[in-house]
Amino acid sequence: MEFQQPQNHQNVETGVVPPQMNHGGHEMFDVHEVLSGAINTMNTYTMLSEHVQDPELRDILQRQKQFMADEYNITLECFKTGQDPAKPTQSYKMKQGNDFTYGMQPTGQPQKPMQSATELNDETIALSMLNAVKSVAPVKTSAAMEATNPVVRRVLADSLPNCIEMAYEISLYQNKHGYYQVPQLSQQDMQQMQNGYAPAPVQPQMPGSNPAH
Repeated sequence: MEFQQPQNHQNVETGVVPPQMNHGGHEMFDVHEVLSGAINTMNTYTMLSEHVQDPELRDILQRQKQFMADEYNITLECFKTGQDPAKPTQSYKMKQGNDFTYGMQPTGQPQKPMQSATELNDETIALSMLNAVKSVAPVKTSAAMEATNPVVRRVLADSLPNCIEMAYEISLYQNKHGYYQVPQLSQQDMQQMQNGYAPAPVQPQMPGSNPAH
């Protein structure tokens, strides 16, 4: 990714704002929520790690947790300094394929809350991981929309696809093992919904009319 160097921002009361203070009020609160949420997600992964039985799920958990820790450190660094982090952000790469199995099959007993920690299994662990990852995404989105520091904003924006990729990886694992069933509409209903929209007309740009970046 390419960072933007912070400009010389001004405060109408105190004058020049140093890089480490180049944050608005909303940004401070929202990034605080991002960092706290990241810690909570990593703590959840740590607590679950001792109970994982499936080596494949354990591999997902360990890879994702390590990536989260690295991303957390990058976010924390630019938040504290207001400048480019020493290490650029990375893109999370999952190992799962992209093939979902659609349709609903009869399951065993209906789901209900656990009555004892001994009932914890890989299905519950995978769901807890998914919920933890999904809970961080809207917080990061809100923080990125509120950030005034250009580096912090870019780091937060770049981290959102990683949340999506991790959640997708977990859901693929769940689907493959029968923990997550995906119903489908009938082919006729899907086609009717797809055909309910038409492309928007786009006017060709005149030469030399490209907006400045």
